[in-house]
Amino acid sequence: MRWLFLVLFLALTTPAFAEPEEIREETAIFAGGCFWSIEGAFDELPGVMSAMSGYTGGNVANPTYEQVSAQNSGHVEAVKITYDADKISYEELLDIYWHNIDPFNDKGQFCDYGPEYRTQIFTMNEAQAKAANKSKLTVQKQLGKTPVTKITSATTFYPAEDYHQDYKHKNPTAYARYRFGCGRDKTSEKIWGADAPKH
Repeated sequence: MRWLFLVLFLALTTPAFAEPEEIREETAIFAGGCFWSIEGAFDELPGVMSAMSGYTGGNVANPTYEQVSAQNSGHVEAVKITYDADKISYEELLDIYWHNIDPFNDKGQFCDYGPEYRTQIFTMNEAQAKAANKSKLTVQKQLGKTPVTKITSATTFYPAEDYHQDYKHKNPTAYARYRFGCGRDKTSEKIWGADAPKH
């Protein structure tokens, strides 16, 4: 009988192991001008697991920053966001994206000009494409103008060089000077008013 009491004692006193939390991991890719700023808009949001700066949309494999800046690769600066869809939705990410860009500038973004700085949403599937187009119509109704931002299917995403990753946090002073000098916040306030992002 002693062994039976021992089994019961262990069963009652041994803590149950918690089941690992399931993560519904999904990906979103947005281009909105300088990837330092777009990455910084997403990387600390609850539910966002990572935000990676990189290049996509072009025809050069494994491009370098110099190649993309030369404006002949077809790529844009973009950010690949990995997120838990149970904690933050794609629709919420879209809303944050629109509020961090100038959706009417077809020459670039803020002080950054050139095709590599164009705005573009790269969708991973049909559901994202539907949500992105719906959000674009919402922005059009809110602001009374049609955004120039394109919505296309995602292509290969190439991570940018290490020194571009987490630039806002690695180089806060330099980033703050860049953001102010580029007029990003001032332009956002003109477009979005009280809904402009605060950074």
